[in-house]
Amino acid sequence: MKASSSFALQYKLAENAAEFEQIHLQNYATFVEEIPQHEPSASRRLVDKFHDQNTYVICLSGTKLLGMLALRGERPFSLDQKIADLDSYLPAGSKVLEIRLLAVKKECRGMLGGRILKGMLAMIKSYGVPRGYDVGIISGTTRQLKLYRHLGFTPFGSLVGSGQALYQPMYVTLLDFDQALGRDILPTV
Repeated sequence: MKASSSFALQYKLAENAAEFEQIHLQNYATFVEEIPQHEPSASRRLVDKFHDQNTYVICLSGTKLLGMLALRGERPFSLDQKIADLDSYLPAGSKVLEIRLLAVKKECRGMLGGRILKGMLAMIKSYGVPRGYDVGIISGTTRQLKLYRHLGFTPFGSLVGSGQALYQPMYVTLLDFDQALGRDILPTV
């Protein structure tokens, strides 16, 4: 998929069965086929264990999903299960929003991927700040640490996961996204 100035992207919260089905398919493509975190299945779809609690931010072109992520404010977070005393690593008094399942379709990465990420970051901020969230946490794939740091994320704690699916716990203040939104989203290599 090629980027052009007239390429129409829509950012929204997922709300219908067709969008949720595309999310499950993208979860599988990213977290089974690309990053082998989960076992393969014949259905080639992966429903997140927190699906019923997630709010999904999606990027669409028409009705086709190009990018997605999940937001969740309910404890225990997935990182609570992996890091003892998670709050001791975070800014004191913060209201935390967990950011999970960040994925951009392979064919949309590169210049278009930067546009997709930028729009989804703006959606995180516009969703989280009015609800009182001020810090986002993520388990960032070690394959993209440079990108996460460029976006303003601060690493903490030890790596989580195993094998080829290693993740670095990180946090960001939602207001830090202003800096990322105001510049080129993809770091230079």
